[in-house]
Amino acid sequence: MTLVQTFEKQGNFLFKYRGQFPVIIFLLAIPFIGITDYASISEVNERYYTIISLFLSFVGLLIRFYTIGTTPHGTSGRNTKQQVAEVLNSTGIYATLRHPLYLGNYLIWIGIATYVFNPLFILIISLIFWLYYERIMFAEERFLEKKFGDEYLDWSNKIPAFIPNFANYKTSSIPFSIKTVLRREYSGVLATIIGFCFVEMLRNYLIGEELISHNLICVLIATLTICLLLRTLKRNTQILHEKDRD
Repeated sequence: MTLVQTFEKQGNFLFKYRGQFPVIIFLLAIPFIGITDYASISEVNERYYTIISLFLSFVGLLIRFYTIGTTPHGTSGRNTKQQVAEVLNSTGIYATLRHPLYLGNYLIWIGIATYVFNPLFILIISLIFWLYYERIMFAEERFLEKKFGDEYLDWSNKIPAFIPNFANYKTSSIPFSIKTVLRREYSGVLATIIGFCFVEMLRNYLIGEELISHNLICVLIATLTICLLLRTLKRNTQILHEKDRD
């Protein structure tokens, strides 16, 4: 098997299980929280870490919201069985980079990693993400190249893979849909909040403080309530459904 075939096979395998990446963060966070000397981190630096971590995850969510909200029917956003693409996305955020959802994912999870307050952990999660998602992006691009041929090559040669080039931006071919975002992204928001709660609870347990702050408890309860409402609407009504949207 050639190296290209190996990368493609590995990428397709990892594509099916890309939703498990947060588990890696949670498992690795445990020993890193255990070895981090929190007593040596000043209150000011702790505040900086917290602000940066929340900002990164928030920006990551916004990128996902915009991408999902302007994506037409027939793409692989949450598909796990195989690559899917009925159309080639080349406008909106896809005019600035080829893999906006994965950029959003990275920012979300690196935000949670930053909340551990350990620079080495941030670096390791970044390296793991790169190795994990590089194969996935490779497999996706091979699939798109085979399906769309020169149309894909012409587009991909002009658009960076992961770092946005906003000079290339073109207005999305379809309008932004808040209903699509509410229908598809509530679970991602909940997973993000749970990630922050997990880190805070474990960190506070090890240093002997109150397990979780009142503010974070309120955010978690509010998020759970909203997610349950959206899940009910999604499964039992047509309120959040729109024609030609996944």
